[in-house]
Amino acid sequence: MAIFKGAGVAIVTPMYDNGEVNYDKLGELLEEQIAGGTDAIIICGTTGESSTLTHEEHLDVIRYAINKVAKRIPVIAGTGSNCTETAIYLSQEAEKAGADGLLLVTPYYNKATQKGLKAHYTKIAESVSLPIILYNVPSRTGCNLLPETVAYLVKNVENIVGVKEASGNISQVAKLMSLTDGKIDLYSGNDDQIVPIMSLGGLGVISVLSNVAPRQAHEIASSYLAGDVKKSCELQLQAIEMVDALFCEVNPIPVKTALNLMGKEVGPLRGPLCEMEDANVQRLEKAMKNYGIL
Repeated sequence: MAIFKGAGVAIVTPMYDNGEVNYDKLGELLEEQIAGGTDAIIICGTTGESSTLTHEEHLDVIRYAINKVAKRIPVIAGTGSNCTETAIYLSQEAEKAGADGLLLVTPYYNKATQKGLKAHYTKIAESVSLPIILYNVPSRTGCNLLPETVAYLVKNVENIVGVKEASGNISQVAKLMSLTDGKIDLYSGNDDQIVPIMSLGGLGVISVLSNVAPRQAHEIASSYLAGDVKKSCELQLQAIEMVDALFCEVNPIPVKTALNLMGKEVGPLRGPLCEMEDANVQRLEKAMKNYGIL
C-alpha cells in the first residue's frame, strides 16, 4: 500500500524576522493544506530549508507537524543527509515521533558512487521500519540515482518502496519503471511533469506548487487517478506559467515570496538564500494573477 496517492506538499518552514521557526504560522499552513485537499505533508524537505535547520530544529519541526496533522493525512519526514549516520539518527527520531514515511535525498556535495548509494540507503532502511521514498534531484545534489540502483534497492530492501524523481529525464524514469516492472511508488518531483510521470505509472507528485495552490495541484493528480486524463492534462498545462515562475530562482526563494505576496506572512529565508530580484518578483506576481491566486 502506497504511503499516499495524489499531491503531497513539500511545505515551507515559516520563519520570524529574526530567523527563528514560526510554529504558529506552520500550524496555520498545515491546516490550510489539509482544508485545500492536499494528500500528504512532506516536512523538512528542500522546500522546508532543511539544509539550514539545526538537527534540533529539524526534529522539532517534524514532531510539530506530526502532532498538528494528527493522522488526518500522512506526514512524510525529510531525513536525508550526506552523512549516513546523521540520516540514520534523523530517521530513527522521525519514526519515534510517529512519521508515516521518510523521504531520503541522495547525498549532496560529497556525492557517492552507485555502490555507495546502495550501501547508504540499505543501512538507513535497516535502521527503521518506516516505508522510504528515495529522492533523486541531481541538479541540486550533483548525484544521479540511476534506474539500475533504484531497482536493486526496491527489490532487495523491503521498506524502500518509492522514489521522488526530479531528474527531469523522462527517458530515465521510463527505464526505472521498466526495470522495476512498475512495482515502485513513483512520484514526480517536478510540478511541470506530473502528467508525464503519471503516464508511466506514477502515483502523483511531491509538490512545491501545492504551497500556493493546493486544490489545483491535487486536482491535476486526482483527475489522472480517476481516469480523466484530458482534464488532468488541461490542468497541468494551465499551471506551467505558474510553475516556471516558482522556479525562476532557486527553490524555495520564489515560493516563500509568493506566500508572502498572498499575505501568508511566512517570513524570510535563511542564508545563503536571499530575497528575489525585483524583475523576478514582477514575473511571479504576473503568473500568480494569471493563475488566479493573487
